[in-house]
Amino acid sequence: MLQLAASWSGGKDSCLACYKAISAGFEVSHLLNMVNRDAKRSMSHGLNARLIAAQAQAVGIAMVQKEVTWDTYEKGLKNAVCELKKKGVAGMVFGDIDLEEHKDWIERVCAELQIKPIMPLWGAAPEQVLQEFVAERFEAVVISAKSDYFGQEWLGRKVDQGLITELQALANEKGIHICGESGEYHTFVTAGPLFKQQVKILRSRKVLRDSYWFLDILSWGLD
Repeated sequence: MLQLAASWSGGKDSCLACYKAISAGFEVSHLLNMVNRDAKRSMSHGLNARLIAAQAQAVGIAMVQKEVTWDTYEKGLKNAVCELKKKGVAGMVFGDIDLEEHKDWIERVCAELQIKPIMPLWGAAPEQVLQEFVAERFEAVVISAKSDYFGQEWLGRKVDQGLITELQALANEKGIHICGESGEYHTFVTAGPLFKQQVKILRSRKVLRDSYWFLDILSWGLD
């Protein structure tokens, strides 16, 4: 059985990809989360690093968090994976869907690390990815949204059938990627079949920063 680390943002796509890899018979021994060295927030979604660590605790898979900048991102990831290889990790699972440049980067980096890239969502219809996430009974909320397309009322909304319908309308009207693959919006997963506990958001605030609405989660707990 191939032992994997999962590239982990805390959002729906990385979570579903990890779940599908495990369902396919892979062993995911670690979650790898890259953290902004200065802001102490996840590089991809801007989430509090301690919140991501609590999410990993709820999942029950060991987490490795690596502090980097955008300039040192690749080097930091490689260093983290080299350490994980010593623990038996021989591949990484990624939640990418259809951005070719991301796939090219993943394949190059994994080749240089001599590990196998696993991309369970690659090539799937984006709407189908969302439908599968909901059908598997994962629970997630919108935690960031580009203000060009979304108002602050989107923050905190659950990822459900109603949200998918509205996202499809926005995709048709404004050309957004329905899964937010180009960064239009991000999510945070709180529960589901991958989780042993539920993450409870206890206190949050909505802020506008760098043309994005953010749900700044200030306190949380595990149930």
